[in-house]
Amino acid sequence: MTKYATATDEMRAKYEPVIGLEVHAQLKTKTKIFCACATTFGAAPNSQVCPVCLGLPGVLPVLNERAVTFAAMTGLAVGATIHPRSIFARKNYFYPDLSKGYQISQYDRPLCEGGGVEIHVEEVRKRIGLVRIHLEEDAGKSLHPEGKEGVSTTRVDLNRAGVPLIEIVSEPDIRSGVEAYHYLTKLKQILVYLDVCDGNMEEGSLRCDANVSVRPCGRVAFGTKTEIKNLNSFRYVEKAIAYEIDRQIALIESGGRVVQETLLWDSARGVAETMRSKEEAHDYRYFPEPDLPPIDLDPSWVESLRASLPELPDALRERLVREQGIPEYDAEVLTETRALASYYEEVAARSGQPKLASNWIMTEVNAVRNKTGDSIESFPVRADRLGDLVAMVANGRVSGKIAKQLFEMMLTDSSGPEALVQKHGLLPIEDDAALRALALEVLAANPGPTAEFRAGKEKTFAFLVGQAMKQSRGRAHPEKLQAALRAVLTEESA
Repeated sequence: MTKYATATDEMRAKYEPVIGLEVHAQLKTKTKIFCACATTFGAAPNSQVCPVCLGLPGVLPVLNERAVTFAAMTGLAVGATIHPRSIFARKNYFYPDLSKGYQISQYDRPLCEGGGVEIHVEEVRKRIGLVRIHLEEDAGKSLHPEGKEGVSTTRVDLNRAGVPLIEIVSEPDIRSGVEAYHYLTKLKQILVYLDVCDGNMEEGSLRCDANVSVRPCGRVAFGTKTEIKNLNSFRYVEKAIAYEIDRQIALIESGGRVVQETLLWDSARGVAETMRSKEEAHDYRYFPEPDLPPIDLDPSWVESLRASLPELPDALRERLVREQGIPEYDAEVLTETRALASYYEEVAARSGQPKLASNWIMTEVNAVRNKTGDSIESFPVRADRLGDLVAMVANGRVSGKIAKQLFEMMLTDSSGPEALVQKHGLLPIEDDAALRALALEVLAANPGPTAEFRAGKEKTFAFLVGQAMKQSRGRAHPEKLQAALRAVLTEESA
């Protein structure tokens, strides 16, 4: 397949990519969707299973109410219609990690329908429509440990079987890998703000399949699509889609025909390879699940759920720009997570300096977090202490240079900034007599530049100011120090 993986710009200009994404999000429930087994990640294989999630004869599933609540919350957050009645169905297929031979899902009567997610790509806002959001149970996981004499074996861990999922199916509104990346980023942000999914792709909490096709520009009918699986990061989704678009365009241009198939993304080699042929859509023999009644939702319950939703990213960004007066870019960065936004709002409120608070978080705080990998929840400088530090900078209590020294100390010392100023002798030099003494000391230590300034070489004044600031360890107010230096130089030259 790699021989078709490159298309020229001229070829690309003739085609329009059409992409739809299917996202599976594990819900943050403590137990599985139809039984009381735990959903803890990383437990010993097959230690969190029971007759229900194993599909043994004679057992009955019991629906987890919290899973329904989380699914409905997601639908409300993206503007979907929450159907008053939805029905579970059996989706029949046979894989080793699906022990009972079918998956309980939803088919023609999903819980949520419609809605959309707005993305912002290169100054352009675009709405990606949603087809549906439905509930289903997860399958287990096939493991392939190396056996004796290097022979691979297959084993099955069914801990994940029965973990509640929502499948979020987009309309084919996405036109590039970049748009797909932004859509997934925004969708994950919404799920995490709602606290219905942790969004951890490495642990499989969020998984994505991409359906990709191309069509000549201006044509309404879709081209033949392929489905890419094994996408465990947003960047891989972006790269895999770009690869598959190029492959399909180059294949068509060379006289070939795109075949409907399922592909696996090999991130190490940067190629998509055939997993299985999919010339015809699989007939999963859906039929209504006989062991579960329909989900009937009271409209008043749905409205109470709507009223209880947390403030979502777009609304929060707009409010910060409107109320705090910070730029849109700042608001975008500060609302990356709900916890970071809350941290910012506390710093801004405590310091009374919204923009200065934003600057400190975006530069000093995030610089440290990028190095250490700390979440804002575990960051050692809590919002109250940073707010006090920002206030000290704003009211001139300490200079920016001293504030940065204090911030470094606060990373390992739980004391407040005022206590650290006292402890380390970092109080600002504001007394006129002290500033004059400092000026005299600096001029005496630098006779050459002092003589040059007196001889009319104004440029040397900046050097003398720099030496004075260094001598004061940043504690002297720059303008007051300059005034003191000029005063002493004038006195001595008079």
